Amino acid sequence: MERGDLMQARNPHRWWILIVLCLSSLVLVIDSMALTVAVPSMTADLGASAQDTQWILDSYVLVFAGLLLTSGSLGDRFGRRKIMIIGLLLFGAASLAATFCTNPGEVIASRVAMGVGGALIMPSTLSILITVFDEDERGKAMAAWGSVAMLGLVGSPVLGGVLIDHFSWHSIFFLNVPVVALAILAGLVLMPESKGPWQKPDPLGAVLSAVGMTALIWWIIEIPQHGAFGGRSLVTLGVAVVALVGFVVWENVTDAPMVPLVLFGHRDFSGGSLSLTLVQIGNGGLLLVLTQYLQFVLGYSPVKAGLAFMPLAVAALIGNGAGAKFAAKIGNRLLILSGMLAMAAAFGLLTTVTADGGFTVPAVALGLLGLGAGLAMPAAVGALMGTIPAEKAGVGSALNDTIQQAGTALGIAILGSLLSSGFAARMPAGLPDGARHSIAGALAVAKGDAGLVHTAREAFTSAMTTTFTISAIGVLAAALVATLVMRGRPAGAEQGAAEQGAAADAADERAEDAELAA
Repeated sequence: MERGDLMQARNPHRWWILIVLCLSSLVLVIDSMALTVAVPSMTADLGASAQDTQWILDSYVLVFAGLLLTSGSLGDRFGRRKIMIIGLLLFGAASLAATFCTNPGEVIASRVAMGVGGALIMPSTLSILITVFDEDERGKAMAAWGSVAMLGLVGSPVLGGVLIDHFSWHSIFFLNVPVVALAILAGLVLMPESKGPWQKPDPLGAVLSAVGMTALIWWIIEIPQHGAFGGRSLVTLGVAVVALVGFVVWENVTDAPMVPLVLFGHRDFSGGSLSLTLVQIGNGGLLLVLTQYLQFVLGYSPVKAGLAFMPLAVAALIGNGAGAKFAAKIGNRLLILSGMLAMAAAFGLLTTVTADGGFTVPAVALGLLGLGAGLAMPAAVGALMGTIPAEKAGVGSALNDTIQQAGTALGIAILGSLLSSGFAARMPAGLPDGARHSIAGALAVAKGDAGLVHTAREAFTSAMTTTFTISAIGVLAAALVATLVMRGRPAGAEQGAAEQGAAADAADERAEDAELAA
């Protein structure tokens, strides 16, 4: 098919569709980040124990991560728009129900339902994006999609703080409802349906992936509290390993695998997957650590702490725009390398932060981090998703999401554990256990004791230096993987005859899908 014919086959509503996709993923980001601000108020109002609070936060993540692969395959089989809208309906209904909750059990049940809805939404958004936009425009679309997610990531704690100050914690959940309603309406009006060819269901693969991923994420979450290989953790890890190994074996022998594991044989997919995992390990604890530094060391309010991340958001927007412009000229690999080196430099700069140094160094570091992430992350996801055949877009997107979820959870567990143990090692003996492992606990015990407050802030900042050193190492490792494993040719460069034929076939298939949708 000629380039002109392909241009004509583009969906005329594709940029409006992108807005729908951005709204759909934005609601997930807003909910997860705004909820962190609401936890103190919510737990006090509900009389929630520490275990209740952990389940309120973790129940969503466990269900979400466990069902991603299954929901991606459902989208490929039954229609990605249909699955996304079902997910939005469930997410919105569960959010509305959460506004009426009066005890921790009801909130946990609502969060479980939201996790199911989120798992249906997330793979569908990215899979629809890569089927609606061709290779010429996909970079710009993914940059816009990533920019909106970054704005939600940074802006939602600020918005959450404002809502908590003026209303109650229930408003955090109600915020999802109008956004979901708008996304559903726009999706029904503007978005075409897309699906892969019908194939036999894979119920065993679905069960093994759900059990394996849920157990793996649960094991990671419990590492700081129970250790990696304690009795309880060892059982959870054993379940995860058995289920995931069984899943890989089954997917390689069944006639109709749910997940095309052959994708890992492609250098861009395997390199992109591994580099994204390593980056997410480094990034996973950033907000967790830096938010505590801003509030407990510098004394910022929750709203001011949220606003302090604006350099990250603004720089990420700039990086996304520059990355979309230069990807075709220099290729994804160089773009990922340059972005990840900038991110590693930012984490290196954060290791120099002191307890009384103010916000100048963190602001510069956040700007550099946002710029690097804006360059690297869309390029890595774009390279990874570009290897996935259109008929497997849903489950391929889910595989990408699952990889990043596991990396984020592992990063939070590792960095959170390092922060806690490093803080405890620098605090004086004889303090209550909560005060020795948490700066919030230490400041509560201090009750104005200037010496203990100073010691706690210095101990936290020193422990923070260690965590950001690990983050820098993780991102440097990701840059190395991307450089060595991924292909170096620029997008649009001349390729070998076989690759040209494959690209032409893929373009023809995408154009035919667009013509059918139109």
